[in-house]
Amino acid sequence: MSFLEVIFGHLQETPEKVILSEVHESGLISTTCHQLSLAIDQARIVLREAGLQRGDRCALLAPNSSRWVAVDLAIMAEGGLVVPLYARQAPAELAAMMKDCAPKLLVCADEGSKQSILSIWPDAPRTLLYSEVFRPATPGRIGGPLSLPAQSPVAIIYTSGTSGDAKGVVLNAGNLSFMVQRTTARLEELMTGVSKEGDDRVFHYLPFCFAGSWILLLTCLYRNNGLMLSMDLNRLADELKVANPHYLLNVPALLERIRNGVVGQFKKKSGLGFTLFEKGQKAWLARRKGVSGVTDRFWWFCANRLVFPKIKHRIGPNLVALICGSAPLTEETQLFFMMLGIPVLQVYGLTETTAICTMDDVHDYTPGRVGPSIRGIEMKLAENHEILVRGPNVFPGYWNRPAETASVLKEGWFYTGDEGESDEKGNWKIVGRLKDLIIPSSGHNISPEPIEQMVLKALPEAEHVMAVGNSRKFLSMLVTGNSSSVQVQSALDKVNRELPHYKQIRRFVQCPEPFTVENGLLTANRKLKRALIEARFQSEIDALYATSELERVSQ
Repeated sequence: MSFLEVIFGHLQETPEKVILSEVHESGLISTTCHQLSLAIDQARIVLREAGLQRGDRCALLAPNSSRWVAVDLAIMAEGGLVVPLYARQAPAELAAMMKDCAPKLLVCADEGSKQSILSIWPDAPRTLLYSEVFRPATPGRIGGPLSLPAQSPVAIIYTSGTSGDAKGVVLNAGNLSFMVQRTTARLEELMTGVSKEGDDRVFHYLPFCFAGSWILLLTCLYRNNGLMLSMDLNRLADELKVANPHYLLNVPALLERIRNGVVGQFKKKSGLGFTLFEKGQKAWLARRKGVSGVTDRFWWFCANRLVFPKIKHRIGPNLVALICGSAPLTEETQLFFMMLGIPVLQVYGLTETTAICTMDDVHDYTPGRVGPSIRGIEMKLAENHEILVRGPNVFPGYWNRPAETASVLKEGWFYTGDEGESDEKGNWKIVGRLKDLIIPSSGHNISPEPIEQMVLKALPEAEHVMAVGNSRKFLSMLVTGNSSSVQVQSALDKVNRELPHYKQIRRFVQCPEPFTVENGLLTANRKLKRALIEARFQSEIDALYATSELERVSQ
C-alpha cells in the first residue's frame, strides 16, 4: 500500500478528527478529515476538467494552508506530478523552473501570484486560482487515489541552485513511502513515555515547497496526527504560544535568533538573574567537560532551579525537542538549548535523498553531529571524503537532465557533493560542500562554512558573511548587516587567533546590498548563491586584493 493510500484511508476512517489547524491571530481554524476529503475531491474534479492526466505536471505556487494540502494531495491522487514552488522566489526563477518541467497547469493562491508569473512569462500554462479550484459545489465521492506503483513519479522539487540553474529532482512513490515510515518510527520513539492525551502537538512554519517540510506534512498525515500551521511568520512567537508544541521542524537561523535574543536580554540586565545566567552557563560547560568544582556545582544548581526553567517555559513549556535541518547548526547553539533542557535533534539530507538520510538518536546524540544513517540507508565516504548514499530514499534522477543524473548516480550510489566524516558510533558530521572549497594561491583546500560560522558567532550583528579568496593570496570576507567596521575587525581578530595562517581572514568589505531571496543572492531555503554573490560584488572584491603592502610583504 502506497503512502497516499494510507493517508486517504485515514481521512475516511476518522472523518471528525481535526487533522489540520491554521494558527490565526483570532485563534485556531481547524480542518477535519472529512472537510479535507471534500476539498481534495473538489480539487480533483477541477483538475480533471482542466485536462490534468496521469504523468502531467502541475505547479503549485502558494503559501502553506489547508488548501495547499488539498491541492497537493489531489494532484498526486490523479496521478499527476506536483511541482511545489516558493511564493517568495524571484518570478524569473519561478518561470525558469516551470519552463524546464512544462507543467500542464499552474495553481496559484491569488491573482497577485498569477500576475507575477505572467509579467515574466506571458505564455505560462493555464492558471487556476484557489477561488476557481474551491468554487462552491457539492461534489460526489470520487474514490481513492489512482494506483501508485513504487516507481511512479509523484513530484518534481527544484533544488536550491547555489551554483547554477535549479535542477528538478524527481521523487517517486517508493521514495516517499519509505521515508514516511522511517520518520514515523523516529517521531514515535521521540514521544515514547511522554505524558499526553491524543496527538503529538506539532507546529510547522517552513514552506511545504521544501522537501523536508513536505515530508513532515506527509508524515503527520500518514500517522493521522494533527498538524498546526503558521499563517504569519511575523507573529511566529505569538503563534508558538498558541500552538504549544511538543516539537517542530526548524532551520538554524531561527534557533540562532532565539539564542541571541535570550543572551541579548540578559546582557541588558544586571543583578542576580544576570549573574546566575552567566555563571550558570560556565558551570554547565564545566560539568560537560568533567572539570566542575564545588563552586561550579553551586552555580549550576542555582541557575538550573531559578533561571533555565523559566527560559525554557518562555520558549515552549511543552517542548520535548527541536528538530533542525537544512543547513549546519553551530555546536554552541545546540549546546545552549541542551543547557536549557531542550534537546535539539539534527537531521541531514538533500532533496535527492527525499529530504533526509540521517537523524539524531533521540536518546544518544552528539552535539555538532547529525546522527547516524536511517535504518535501510547506506552511507560511506569516497577517497576525497565525499559522502555517498544508497537506499530506497535516493531519487531516480533529475527531470530531463540525463547527463547530470549520470554524474551523481553511479553504481547505485548518490554522490552528494558534501564533505563529511563519521565517528565510532556512526554519527555523521558535515564539513562543507566540496564545490564550495576555496583554493588560495597557497594550494590549500579550505571549506568556507566552518570559518563563516565562527565569524557569525563572534559578530551577531551581521546578517550574512561569505569568505572569498579563490586563487588569491589570502582570504577575505563579505559582510552584510548592521555591524560597524570596528565590530567586524574585532570579530575577525578573535576568529583569526583560532585559525592557521592560511585560513585567516585578512580583509573584509561591508556590502551595501543585503543577501536576500528576492534579489537572487540567496536560495529559497536561505543558502548563499556564492557564484552570483561574487559576480555582484566583483569590483569590491577586486579592491580588497589591489596591490597593497600586505601583498608585497607576502611575495
